[in-house]
Amino acid sequence: MQEKRLLQHRDFVLLWISGLLVVIGSSAFPIALAVTVLDSGGSATTLGVILASRVLSSVLLALAGGVWADRFKRKYIMIVADLLRAVLTVVLVIVAVTDLPAWTIALVVFLMGAGEALGFPASGAILPSVLPDRLLPEGNAWRAITARAGAILGPALGGAMVAVIGSEWTFLVTAAFFVVGTALLFPVKEGEFERNLTEGTFLRELREGLTTVRRMPWVMWIVIMASIQLMVVVGAEVVLLPVVTREEFGTNFVFAAASVAAGLGGGISALVWSKIKVPKPGLWSVLSWMLFSTSLLVLVFPIHPWVVIGVYFIVGLSTEPFGVYWPTAIQREVPRELQARVFSVDHMGSLALMPLGMALVGPITEWIGMREYLLFATGFHIVTCLLVLFIPGVIELKTPTDSSQGEQVLREEAK
Repeated sequence: MQEKRLLQHRDFVLLWISGLLVVIGSSAFPIALAVTVLDSGGSATTLGVILASRVLSSVLLALAGGVWADRFKRKYIMIVADLLRAVLTVVLVIVAVTDLPAWTIALVVFLMGAGEALGFPASGAILPSVLPDRLLPEGNAWRAITARAGAILGPALGGAMVAVIGSEWTFLVTAAFFVVGTALLFPVKEGEFERNLTEGTFLRELREGLTTVRRMPWVMWIVIMASIQLMVVVGAEVVLLPVVTREEFGTNFVFAAASVAAGLGGGISALVWSKIKVPKPGLWSVLSWMLFSTSLLVLVFPIHPWVVIGVYFIVGLSTEPFGVYWPTAIQREVPRELQARVFSVDHMGSLALMPLGMALVGPITEWIGMREYLLFATGFHIVTCLLVLFIPGVIELKTPTDSSQGEQVLREEAK
C-alpha cells in the first residue's frame, strides 16, 4: 500500500489552514496596534511598553500552557487559545473607540498574550499525533511556511485595512480570522498517547518540563541564546522599525512592506530548507540566523525605502533553518508525553527577557543614541551566535552519543 503524502493527511491540512488564518490575524494585529498608538501621539516608549505587555503575558503563562497541553487534548487547548484572542481583539476595539488611556490598551494586549501562551506549546506538540514520524520534518517545514505566509499576508492586509477602513475595523477583521481558524480545529482527530493525569501535581509536571530541558544542554543553551538576543536585538528591531521608517520616510508603507518582505523571504527559505538534509543542521541554523543582524544595520543607515525592504527580505531568509530543524529535533529527541512542556519552556525562555528589552529600548536610545545602540546590538547578536556553537549537541541539534541514555531517564522521571 502506498504511503500517504503530507497533504493527503486531512487532519494536518485542517491544522495547517487553521494555523495560517490565526497567524494572519496575529500578524495583522500589531500593524493596526502600532499605527493606532503612534497616530494617537504615543512615543516609542509607549509603543514599546504596550507591545511588551503582550510578550510578558505569554512568558508568564507559557509553562502552564505546556502542562495543560500535556494533560489534555492539544486541539482543545488551541481552540480555547484562539477564541480568547478573538474575544479580546473585539474588546480592544471598544477600548480604542472610547478613547481610554494607554494603560487599558496595554492590559488588553497583556491578556491576549495568554492566548499565545496556551496555543504555542500545543501547536508544537500536536504534530506527532496527526502525522507519522517520517513526515515530521516536512510537516514542520510547512508550519514554518505557514508562519511566513501569515507574516506576508498579515502585515499587508493589516496595513491596507488600516489605510482603507481604519484600525477599529481592522481589529474586527482580525477577530474573524481567529474565529474561523478555531472552527477548523473541531474536526481534527488527534491521536492518543500515554498521559500521566493522576500521579503528578501541576507543580510537579511543571518541574518535569524544566528538568527535561536542563538535562539537554543543547536545548537549554539555544533557549538562553534566544532569550538574550530577543531582549537586546529583536526587542529593539520590533520597536524601532516603525519609528525609524515613519521618521525617515513619512509613511507607514515601509514598515508594513518590510514585514511583508521578511515573511516572503522566510517562506522561500522554509521551502528550500525543507528539501535539504544537512549533517549539521544546528550549524547551518545558527550561521543563517546571524544574518538577522542586518535588520539593525539598515535602521542605522536607512538610505532608501527599497533598501530597507530588500534587507528585510534577507532577514526573512535567515530565520527558517531554525524554523524547520529546531521543532523536528525536539519532536525526535523528547518523549511525546513531555513535548508540550519542552515547547512551553522554549516559548517562555526565548521570550522571557524580550518585554524588558522592548520597554527599555526607548529610554536607552534617548540616553546613548539610537545609532549607537543599534550598532552595539548588531555586534552582540553575532558574538552570541558564535558562542553557542561551542555547546555540545548544538551543531547537530541532537543529544551527544555519550549521553544518549537521556531519553530513557526522562521517561522514567515522567512516570
